[in-house]
Amino acid sequence: MALKIRLARGGAKKRPFYRIVVADSRMPRDGRFIEKLGTYNPLLPRDREDRVQFDKERIQFWMERGAKPTDRVARFLGQAEIIPMPVRNNPQKANPKAKAQERLQAAKDAEEAAAAAAAEAEAAPAEEAAEAGDAEAEASEEAKS
Repeated sequence: MALKIRLARGGAKKRPFYRIVVADSRMPRDGRFIEKLGTYNPLLPRDREDRVQFDKERIQFWMERGAKPTDRVARFLGQAEIIPMPVRNNPQKANPKAKAQERLQAAKDAEEAAAAAAAEAEAAPAEEAAEAGDAEAEASEEAKS
């Protein structure tokens, strides 16, 4: 039996509320589950502590017995430092298309040009000061002669 730790939707229309449950992966999303492990209320602000609540001990218990969290639940567990934070794999961002690659390259080129211009601007006053110092040295040598 493949176990999943996943979200089961509840709440009214346009007012979602989720239970974090452990269920057989073959059961429907809102169907039969084995145990309720916590809740998730997406309508609350992200900084509220009661937005995501779960029983850490029971989650660890089920994970030891082979339950795999879904992507969303894995992010919650990663934020709570129960498991390592999962890497988000977005294939579109990993392999951008030609136009996006051109835009990225143009942005990099513009940054490099700006950095080079800034470096030249910093070097120019130093060169002018050195040239002015050379001119003063020559003027003082001519005055001495």
